[in-house]
Amino acid sequence: MSASYELGEQLGFWTLAPFACMLLAVAIMPLACGRWFEHNRNKGIVAFVLGAPTVAYLVGRFGSLGLENAAHTAEEYVSFIMLLFALFTISGGIYLTGNLVATPKVNLAFLTAGAVLASFIGTMGASMVLIRPLLRANAERTHSKHSVIFFIFAVSNVGGLLTPLGDPPLFLGFLRGVPFTWTFRLWGEWLLVVVLVLAVYFAFEVYYYRKEPAPARRVDTADYVPMRIKGGINILFLALVIMAVLFSGPLARAGEAIHFPFVRELILAALAVLSLTVGPKGPRASNHFSWAPIVEVAVLFAGIFATMIPALALLEANGASIGLTRPWQYFWATGGLSSFLDNAPTYLTFTSMAQGQVGVSTVGALTSAAIVPGLGFAPADFLAAISCGAVMMGANTYIGNAPNFAVKCIAEKAGVKMPSFFGYMGYSIAILLPIFAIVTAVFFL
Repeated sequence: MSASYELGEQLGFWTLAPFACMLLAVAIMPLACGRWFEHNRNKGIVAFVLGAPTVAYLVGRFGSLGLENAAHTAEEYVSFIMLLFALFTISGGIYLTGNLVATPKVNLAFLTAGAVLASFIGTMGASMVLIRPLLRANAERTHSKHSVIFFIFAVSNVGGLLTPLGDPPLFLGFLRGVPFTWTFRLWGEWLLVVVLVLAVYFAFEVYYYRKEPAPARRVDTADYVPMRIKGGINILFLALVIMAVLFSGPLARAGEAIHFPFVRELILAALAVLSLTVGPKGPRASNHFSWAPIVEVAVLFAGIFATMIPALALLEANGASIGLTRPWQYFWATGGLSSFLDNAPTYLTFTSMAQGQVGVSTVGALTSAAIVPGLGFAPADFLAAISCGAVMMGANTYIGNAPNFAVKCIAEKAGVKMPSFFGYMGYSIAILLPIFAIVTAVFFL
């Protein structure tokens, strides 16, 4: 019995209140008191007021059990933030020069490239490398909001399905025994969703491009500058980040030997510092690099991680009573919670439920393709559904995946009027949910 399961058996459902308040704060405060809430300091106040009492209650009421759950969550938060921090910092030093003409084909090429790149340098890394040149190319356009929304869909989320580097939940699965190459078997799901999302985007883009005033098109064409890469040394640093992730197992064992659990995170921090000190300053200045997006992510997710400890514990302890028995159910349940909870611990919770469902003891054992008698499905069917749900449905809300907020922040600083929390959900419900229904019919029934 895990510590989270044991804690969940003793918690009352009222302990979900801080987490619900945290979600409501993220959703409502930008509308109700946007000028106040736009400051990261004030976001930090909200996260502290809701998160600190939650952790204090768990530790004070349940002693070592609460402390163990809080410490485990804190370790996951550090690993989560350090990987995002390294990718954000290093990719911020890569500058794609030029100003392309923002035709539908060019914008489609940006999103397609990002959807591929996301699986290899992470959704955060791909988002940070490509969002600024996309915004620059579309600066003369009067209709560009839809391009950023679909960028979040394709690059910041669904594109990151093919490797553990793509998205934090897959990274956690890799650390718990899922082979690095296993996620390549999800290429069919990845391809179907990417093609459908980009097809819908292209239809939107053609419609809005036809509405562009002729003067705006002329200015856009006149401002064309070919694209070049500056800050190439940061590509080396990104490669070293990938190597650090690949060698997570040996690094973890080294950490155990010296009683320091953050050896990999220390390496990631060192690579980020090298990017700042050794890498050229010009590309970062050209990118208008700012710490605000990653600080916003760190502050908000500190509150989310703290307040979701009871939510995940209750889910793990009461998961059997939910009655999930089919891959499609895991796909939608994991995805539904990943839309609001952080998708990394949600992934771990549902893999724990699936382990009990199929009778295996580790996440890595869920890669088995052998049919389980009485179920009619293999463990790998459940793991595929959980992986897809966690990665893909992080696109449903701004808080579903960390890069979503970062892209939103950068776009708004560039003058793009992004939709509100619920306005964004209107797009995701209308566009993504039908696509996910198609994925369900093709792969998970």
